[in-house]
Amino acid sequence: MKSFLIAFLLGFDYFVGFYYGFVNFFYSILLSISFFVVLRHIKRIRYSPIKDFSMSPETPPVSVLIPIYNESNIIIRTLKSALALDYPFFDIIVINDGSTDNTLDTLIKTYKLKKIDLVYRSIIKTARIRGVYYSADTANLLVIDKERSGKADSLNCAINACRNPYFCSVDADSVLEKDSLLRLIAPVMESAVPVVASGGVVRIQNGTEVKNGMIEINLPKNNLAVFQIVEYLRAFLFGRVGWDSINAILILSGTFSLFNKAAVLEIGGYKTNHVSEDMEIIMNLHKHHIEHKKPYRIKFISDPICWTEVPETFKMLGRQRRRWHLGLIQSIFQHKKMMFNPRYGGLGMFVYPYYVFIEMFGPLIEVFGYVVVISTYFLGLLDKEFLLLFLTLAVFYGIFLSTVGVFLEELTYRRYPKWSHLLKLLTYGIFENFGYRQLNSFWRVQAFFQYLFGKRKWEHIEQKGIKNKKG
Repeated sequence: MKSFLIAFLLGFDYFVGFYYGFVNFFYSILLSISFFVVLRHIKRIRYSPIKDFSMSPETPPVSVLIPIYNESNIIIRTLKSALALDYPFFDIIVINDGSTDNTLDTLIKTYKLKKIDLVYRSIIKTARIRGVYYSADTANLLVIDKERSGKADSLNCAINACRNPYFCSVDADSVLEKDSLLRLIAPVMESAVPVVASGGVVRIQNGTEVKNGMIEINLPKNNLAVFQIVEYLRAFLFGRVGWDSINAILILSGTFSLFNKAAVLEIGGYKTNHVSEDMEIIMNLHKHHIEHKKPYRIKFISDPICWTEVPETFKMLGRQRRRWHLGLIQSIFQHKKMMFNPRYGGLGMFVYPYYVFIEMFGPLIEVFGYVVVISTYFLGLLDKEFLLLFLTLAVFYGIFLSTVGVFLEELTYRRYPKWSHLLKLLTYGIFENFGYRQLNSFWRVQAFFQYLFGKRKWEHIEQKGIKNKKG
């Protein structure tokens, strides 16, 4: 029995070493692809007719959908940035999802809203609407008050109400750059293949200030928020860019994504039984178009920017990461027939397995890998050379990826203007691999066991809002 246990532990050690080697090799390929794609995109947008779109009558109208729940301290800031968008034809639909604070009263008072009778078609079944509000002073703003039913149902409610062919989902704690919607619609205007969804970059606004609707960029003082900046740079600038190059995006951030309304209606809108509606809707769009043999593209564009607030406490961050991973697991099992299914092409043969073996099971292997490898070393069962190899693959390659993500930001978009910003981000890119990343993996392992034991619920994140300046 003892010899079997020793053989099992050593076998697991070598499996973990092989796993990290494979994952890092795959990340290297993804990084290389992303680097060239981003540089090519930077050259292309210099000559892109973005400014022409703002004056063109052919630019499609867009509805900006903002679901809110108890957001009285931040919703006015978000609306000011949305109303200031440089876009020819757009309206904004705010969906008050049964807020229990004074969110609705704040909106009514600020924008002089009046209750109206609206012709509303329940194309997608949703919770009951309690009232619809309109402002003569702000004609492109509509506020819908409804019973509490969650974000996905609120978005479905807004889809029923919107009259434009495209809609853009925006979180209540977000601030949009003025040209972000124009850049998000660009692939729709330029692509020969129908673009059913497109997503932009999400940046972290903690530490910034909003002045006359414009972001004044600075790094947050909160260490946890700075770690997340590095993490977001890595995830968006070479993670999603790489997948986009082969039309294999499975996640567009619900914080800031554009959709073709007709395509979303064909799949029945957002699924209300998932805790992460943004991944589920993208999976369903892929599945629907492949099964019906419809040409389509789902695009990620690396220059439209939306600034959003992130948690600054371990409690709130843990809730967010568990929810994200729980949503990923739900979508993986919901669409399990894609696994190694040639009917779904590269999506079924390569992308879906990647999300299963690396994204879903990766945190389990990482957490148990640390425990088993380090334990077997101190028990004298593992040599020093293998331990160093494991640490190199598990930790030091992560440092390389983090610092490359920061450098890629500096080489391309340079949203962080000071050299001190770059130095601080590089420093945090090193230290995030000594505790922060492992903690993230632990939260994702918790989500895995939550799924196994049926605890599949939305964990609400409390946001505090950032500073606003006038003048």
